[in-house]
Amino acid sequence: MEEDWSISLPNIPDPIGFAGSFTGVSNGALLVAGGANFPDGGTPWTGSKKVWHDHIFALEKPGGEWRTAGILPQALGYGASVTWKDACIFIGGSSEKGHHAEVWMLKYNEGRITSTVLPSLPKAIANTAAVLIGDVIYVAGGLDSPDALQTAHNFWSLDLAAEHKTWKELAPWPGVSRMLAVTGTLDGNFYLFSGAELENGVRNYLRDAYEYSPVTGWKKLPSLPNAVVAAPTPAYAAGEGLQIFGGDDGTAASLREEHPGFSRQILNYNTQENTWSVKGQLPAAPPVTTSLTLWNGVVVIPGGEIKPAIRTTTVLSGIPKQS
Repeated sequence: MEEDWSISLPNIPDPIGFAGSFTGVSNGALLVAGGANFPDGGTPWTGSKKVWHDHIFALEKPGGEWRTAGILPQALGYGASVTWKDACIFIGGSSEKGHHAEVWMLKYNEGRITSTVLPSLPKAIANTAAVLIGDVIYVAGGLDSPDALQTAHNFWSLDLAAEHKTWKELAPWPGVSRMLAVTGTLDGNFYLFSGAELENGVRNYLRDAYEYSPVTGWKKLPSLPNAVVAAPTPAYAAGEGLQIFGGDDGTAASLREEHPGFSRQILNYNTQENTWSVKGQLPAAPPVTTSLTLWNGVVVIPGGEIKPAIRTTTVLSGIPKQS
């Protein structure tokens, strides 16, 4: 397939947009749920208050229109999302009340949402990252509470096919704790890229990378050329590569209103050659703090932040260059 970022999907039906939304595909429909924004269009450093949302938007076909299909069990955002069979699974996250351990499985059918409670995480977590390998969810890193000064070093798994489902606490990666990392999977292995470490409340942008085999465990990989904090996750698997779209490299973190926007770079990790390369650039301002999902063979990245505190309603979609 040729690279094509001209595919157009309708904007999220909100005047401002959301960061930290959950996303996935259920029974052929694209779902985008929850997230948070500043309804007055302001920023936290100008005194605006962040508000979390509970909407679930559904898009049944690329040429259709978004509809409100239901609401989440609570206003929530900044968790992790995976799609399993015909269901979306939303994991952890934050709300105005704090961070959460709940896990929900949602299905869309004939215009309606039904939800099922799955086992809660071992502890509350937000700003985490997850990926599905077969029937098993893996969750890595995050932040335990809104005022935590240290990021989490957790690595958990849940087998959705097990008769008695329970989260397992696995040995974590051989590196520092982190949040807002990028996960990925290829050939049955789990990958963890970048993220940000909090040490006594100070953010450290990370470039390290790791591979986890359910059989042999962890190994360290070559570092990324630059940090990709909060890039849409999981990474896109294409051929022998995992592609990461944009992300925050930390170089403009203190600029606030003068922030130029996040990186448009597409990074590719070749799992066979064990090397990093730049695959090109995205055609538009890429968001951070949002999820990535595949829908009808197309990469979909809904909403997110295009500058600190500035949301977008754009649904970035396309077919990336194949490895």
